[in-house]
Amino acid sequence: MTTRRELLCDTVISVLAAEGGRGLTHRAVDRAAGVPQGTTKNYFPTREALLQAAAGRMAQSHAEAVARLSATTPQDISPEQVAQLYPALLRRAVAEDPTQLLAMVELYLEAVRRPALREALGRVVVSNAEAGARLHRAAGLPSSARDAGLLDACFLGVAVSLLALPADAVREVGLDDPHAVGLGLFRAAVPTGRWEDDGRVQAG
Repeated sequence: MTTRRELLCDTVISVLAAEGGRGLTHRAVDRAAGVPQGTTKNYFPTREALLQAAAGRMAQSHAEAVARLSATTPQDISPEQVAQLYPALLRRAVAEDPTQLLAMVELYLEAVRRPALREALGRVVVSNAEAGARLHRAAGLPSSARDAGLLDACFLGVAVSLLALPADAVREVGLDDPHAVGLGLFRAAVPTGRWEDDGRVQAG
């Protein structure tokens, strides 16, 4: 069951995604969450507290998603099966529900000028990279948090480009096939980027 604090955190993320950093106010969150005016300020007294709450909630949601994925990952998962997750993630982030992606971009922009938020966002990024590396290693790839972190950073840049650029520009720069792009990002970032058609890792 979602607590009021979690509801407010989720609403902060939604407001960030819909209105951008300038539109994030305590009143805007109150209105969007359908709670009495002043409720959000009671939980998160400052704007920086709102931003840190969003970062923390996104980290929690990601950890829960990774835990669910880990619990359902077969022991014999192949690198190719892991690679196929990235086109799916790209499609979800851009075409299905860009809320989390847009909110993350806003947090990045805010963190440039807010050291405390930078620390909170850094913890999110490291946690995400470590979780990604664990998934890669489950498929027999010698992936590290640095490999997964690079993959995440490239993924974010591509996803933002797909959201922000006009279709003709996306075609011109070769991003018009999100499935191929998602696979390409993964294969470029993993340490052993070659494997057999059946998913077995090759040397080299």
